[in-house]
Amino acid sequence: MNSYFVDLHVHIGRTEKGAPVKISGSRDLTFYNIAKEASDRKGIEVIGIIDCQSPGVQEEITAYLDKGDMEEQKGGGIRYDRTIVMLGSEIEVKDEGMGPAHLLAYMPTLDSMRAFTEWMRPYMKNVQLSSQRLYVPARHLQDEVVGRGGFLIPAHIFTPYKSVYGSATTRLANMLDPDRLAAVELGLSADTEMASCLSELDRYSFVTNSDAHSLGKIGREYNRIDMLEPSFEELRLALVREGGRQVSANYGLNPRLGKYHRTYCGVCESVLDEREVASERCLYCGSGKIVRGVMDRIQSIADRTEPNIAAHHPPYRFQVPLEFIPGLGKKKLARLLELFGTEMNILHRVGEDELRQAAGDEIAGYLMQARAGTLALQVGGGGKYGKVSRGNDTFFS
Repeated sequence: MNSYFVDLHVHIGRTEKGAPVKISGSRDLTFYNIAKEASDRKGIEVIGIIDCQSPGVQEEITAYLDKGDMEEQKGGGIRYDRTIVMLGSEIEVKDEGMGPAHLLAYMPTLDSMRAFTEWMRPYMKNVQLSSQRLYVPARHLQDEVVGRGGFLIPAHIFTPYKSVYGSATTRLANMLDPDRLAAVELGLSADTEMASCLSELDRYSFVTNSDAHSLGKIGREYNRIDMLEPSFEELRLALVREGGRQVSANYGLNPRLGKYHRTYCGVCESVLDEREVASERCLYCGSGKIVRGVMDRIQSIADRTEPNIAAHHPPYRFQVPLEFIPGLGKKKLARLLELFGTEMNILHRVGEDELRQAAGDEIAGYLMQARAGTLALQVGGGGKYGKVSRGNDTFFS
């Protein structure tokens, strides 16, 4: 069995002709640029591009396949150099009586993704754009995805905007068939310990992904997955833990640094405990502009008072992206990439002595602490992420 670094949630901002796909995404987030960034700079061996239902994107994929710059793999997925691209689509659903939720659908081949697009077209206002509302029940979408040889993963399941638990419902079975989900995506604001307060999630593999809206954010959260080879079919088997295949590690930011970790009042800017919110209003100023925090939402719907982590759930390792390392500017990072190849090599594989020779004692020290999960961090809040501290702040590990 081999291990691969995997990020399954990256957006396309524009097509190469300039047509918008993900409105909030960077213009240089094209299909080709994402594949190249993952292969050449990041060292992500499997990348999920989740706007491949867009006809404009499909035209570009076809052109690269025809030129021989990319090729479809026998087991599913498209190879570019050292990286396999998984073709995905992020879709918004809203069942009756529920809020909206985002689901990630993955297809094995370009032909199956094209057919999926044509099925969605009558039920979607603009199939060219990312994360659009599909006007069918969630289970109907699930039937189509699984029936076409794909698999479905609920996206960022706890975030307050457009997620299964954060805005739609309190239990998966209220909107989806629990027996036909490949995995669940924790999202930037949750980790394994938090998710393990809900017993119904014990059965699923957890994945954590970047949800990147720019090239630099690719791989800010990712997984190590054990498979025979990097292909769609092997990934599908790994997510359901078949034949020794598995998600063997999750890497992500400490969710306690996230801007959605605790409930927050947008008017008086108070961070609120769940118990301090009455009738959906802030007890300090009375405003109804409350953003429900992930931790507070989990506490309100959990059926456990303490997490019980399933044996098959791997370690969740708090990972600090290279852009957060103090003193590691663009020139020095470019030098490290020239020496060591990819960001994954720098974060995981290069020896401490080599790092000290190339980057100096201070930066090498930060990198080794990042591997161990012992970096000092200043906690974020009020819509701002935390950062690595040079001082003696609180440690999270």
